[in-house]
Amino acid sequence: MKAICIGVCVLVAFSVLAHGAVEPWSEAVLEIGAAFLFVAWGLLFATGVVPVLRWNWLLGPLVGLWALAIIQYLLHISAAPFLTGIEILKFSAFDILLFLTVQAYETLEQWQGFVWFLLLLGFSVSLFGVLQHFTFNGKLYWFRELRYGGIPFGPYVNRNHFAGFVELIAPMGLSIILLRAEERDRMPLLAILTLLPIGALFLAASRGGIVSFLFELALVVVLVFSRRRSRTQLVAGAIVLLLAGVLVEWLGVGHSLDRFASYRQLEVTEGRRTEMTKDSLRIFLDHPIAGTGLGTLVDVFPRYETLYDGKVVDHPHDDYVEALAETGFIGGAFCAAFLVWLFYQAWTRLVEARDTLDLAFHIGALAACCGLLIHSFVDFNLHIPSNALLFLLEAVLATSPMLSRRRTSRIGKHTEQAPLVVVRDPV
Repeated sequence: MKAICIGVCVLVAFSVLAHGAVEPWSEAVLEIGAAFLFVAWGLLFATGVVPVLRWNWLLGPLVGLWALAIIQYLLHISAAPFLTGIEILKFSAFDILLFLTVQAYETLEQWQGFVWFLLLLGFSVSLFGVLQHFTFNGKLYWFRELRYGGIPFGPYVNRNHFAGFVELIAPMGLSIILLRAEERDRMPLLAILTLLPIGALFLAASRGGIVSFLFELALVVVLVFSRRRSRTQLVAGAIVLLLAGVLVEWLGVGHSLDRFASYRQLEVTEGRRTEMTKDSLRIFLDHPIAGTGLGTLVDVFPRYETLYDGKVVDHPHDDYVEALAETGFIGGAFCAAFLVWLFYQAWTRLVEARDTLDLAFHIGALAACCGLLIHSFVDFNLHIPSNALLFLLEAVLATSPMLSRRRTSRIGKHTEQAPLVVVRDPV
């Protein structure tokens, strides 16, 4: 299954570097790549190389949303079947990649490799973003023109979506550092991989991103200290905050905030966001059962728009309202089921964790999911394929049991060798 693990990581990295995979060509690559990986896994399963089929109940609501979109398409409930068809393909790729992740990642060591991949990806993209910020010539990657404007950061056209990317990466490093869950000689590297994305987040000057990250930081601290209280955690936390503050000041974030203040006319104002939310709620009230069709808000919204400014509205900057408008009560119920299971099962894994690395992974993944969910009240990160995929993978990590064969330190005491225990999903 190592090939499947590598394939998932490659598609994640591609989707981030390809401007979030928001363009038709990059979406197609993501979907085709997911299909190839699924075929490869099917061959392994058919030949007995993969003898066990595993399941995570987070897949249930996602498959439900996918099925709802197909019904909207086939029964012509969708206001724009072509747009719904595009979303069906995208959801198919997400469902496949989540299913493959559940199959491929089982042991603590496998998840450890995935987490280090995320930290390295976050560092690389953040370093690129910082360099581009200080040498920006008005083009993405210094050569690609911005056709429709925007305030880019790194490979993302919208700095708020770069902030969403960092929100999904940074909490993992913070939780590992506070719990001292990795080997001592890896901790300096881990600190570097964690702190640079935090500095880049503040440099991007996304208000929603900064607020969401501060919430994540508070949540990580609370969860860490609720499970393991010691003076060393306090010292580690103070050092991390001090270093983050020094890095933020060194990068000159104050000047960046002043610079971006002059770009505010390029962004959606608070009043405009409020009006878009109200108009999207009117769409939901007119189509309360099954919505207008997944992906159709851009087509339906002009009929409900009360404050026209000459710009196309593809998302109302509120993922929750958009989900209700496009999928109605039925889709809302699937989304609610996903979140309920995510929080319930993630908390169960936190309580059951006996290994510090296991605990750190579950705390970091849960905090990352919570941060992006908060940001989704004022933006549409869950409609950026790369960020949506990362969110779903973090959700799987937060709810997955981990089999371990490593030397571990248990929470509260040390042991030479942790027993081999397989924790299965009780449901």
